[in-house]
Amino acid sequence: MSNPNKGLGKVEVTLKWDPSAADAPDHDLDIIAAVYGTDDLHGTPAYLAHFDSRSPDGTITLGRDSRNGLGFGVDESMTLELDRLSSRYGRVVVGVAIQQGGGRVTFADIARPRCTVSEGYTELQTHDFTDVPDATAATLVEFVRDSDGPWTRREAVRGFDTDPRSFTRLMGAQPT
Repeated sequence: MSNPNKGLGKVEVTLKWDPSAADAPDHDLDIIAAVYGTDDLHGTPAYLAHFDSRSPDGTITLGRDSRNGLGFGVDESMTLELDRLSSRYGRVVVGVAIQQGGGRVTFADIARPRCTVSEGYTELQTHDFTDVPDATAATLVEFVRDSDGPWTRREAVRGFDTDPRSFTRLMGAQPT
């Protein structure tokens, strides 16, 4: 029997923030997607997509990558073609990590950060990081595929106090 629920198809996650003050080091925020297999939905990601690595099959790509918040409009954007992901994947978690090269920087230190999740012209979720001010990384949304195959979205805001590399190992774990 077929399922009439189409679920989510092509989703875009965008990130923007204001640049640092002229006398301060640049702030570099990065969108990261962790893709989990159906056999390990909360363990080790099957793969990661971020500024230096797209998905192996081209279904998750970073269209823009800013290192300083000086983008015109959107500073970073990631496209997730969920409807094209292999059936062996059942969960995708998307988050944002702040590069920590110039010392510890939290979301409270970033001027006007904002992340938006949309499908086409429909805005599904926005977040301004005010509920995770002391975090250096945060998950924002997870996409899950139910047993019938369509993808759905769940808001999954969780702050982390860690570097970007460690964040990629922690971001998909079940909350404790």
